[in-house]
Amino acid sequence: MGNKLRLKVSSRLVKKKNKRFGANTKKQCRLASVDFVDYKDAEMLKNFLTERGKILPSRISGNCAKKQRQLTAAIKLSRTMALIPYCAS
Repeated sequence: MGNKLRLKVSSRLVKKKNKRFGANTKKQCRLASVDFVDYKDAEMLKNFLTERGKILPSRISGNCAKKQRQLTAAIKLSRTMALIPYCAS
């Protein structure tokens, strides 16, 4: 019983675990310095769209929930005003 049994863990599993859990750091809101998201700022709004024209989710963009709702409303309004396209061109 004095000898401990050590299991060998492959480096692939260690990398997978580190990639999955990361450094446990929380993402900062990218729009924290902005008071209100403006629908007329098309260049800024394009940073939160995929190349196909879909809105990036907050878990990828790093926005807080409040700013993500403002961003979504601004993108939809900007699409209605034809400042940014609905789909990729």
